[in-house]
Amino acid sequence: MLYTVGRSPYQCDFNAIFKLFARGDDILFIQDGVLAGIEGNCYLPTLISCGATLYALKEDVEARGLNEQVSNKVQVIDYTDFVNLTVKHHQQFAW
Repeated sequence: MLYTVGRSPYQCDFNAIFKLFARGDDILFIQDGVLAGIEGNCYLPTLISCGATLYALKEDVEARGLNEQVSNKVQVIDYTDFVNLTVKHHQQFAW
């Protein structure tokens, strides 16, 4: 399943969404959700340990000036890659 996270982890119940993630899922951070992918974020270790692949949308990372702060465990992708993720996953969940 593809999860798109568009809200800051500090403005939503991130602990609730952790229960949904499973190994093999893809998680894409967009908009303010890219804050979850920065190094030192308190939620990042749990996200890494869930077994899902983590992505962040390049344009949203750049718009927030976070280019140098994204964890090396998070792959920064562009819109073409975003479209490819939506094609790969028939089921999607936006948070």
